Amino acid sequence: MALYSEKVMDHFRNPRNVGVIEDADGVGEVGNAKCGDIMKIYLKIEGEPGHEIVTDVKFETFGCGSAIASSSMATELIMGKPLSEALTLTNRAVTEALDGLPAHKLHCSVLAEEAIKAAVKDYFDRNGIAYDPELFKEGPEPSCAV
Repeated sequence: MALYSEKVMDHFRNPRNVGVIEDADGVGEVGNAKCGDIMKIYLKIEGEPGHEIVTDVKFETFGCGSAIASSSMATELIMGKPLSEALTLTNRAVTEALDGLPAHKLHCSVLAEEAIKAAVKDYFDRNGIAYDPELFKEGPEPSCAV
């Protein structure tokens, strides 16, 4: 059995939505000090408060193939979605959409979830939009095996 699924390899070799949005409405950057993976997510958002849509999303990732694939898939999963739905994206959904990740690489999908949440929080903060701080509560740093 292959270590990585075809979807992981495809998103690693042909990542979607790579780049920077210069006039982003929200930017989130997270990293894992143990692995050295760093993800930065840029969001472009349109619509009235409570009815915002993610109209563009880009990422920059410094890390392993699983980190790049997780970033790519996460951006695909939230593109065109209501902001409220993007905020509920989980690392499990990213992993499932990639047809799985090896156990020692699951932290990459956690980083993708956290980067999106950080970008949404940045958008809320920039626009003075009230939110429940529990939505952005940080858990323990995801562990990784290198």
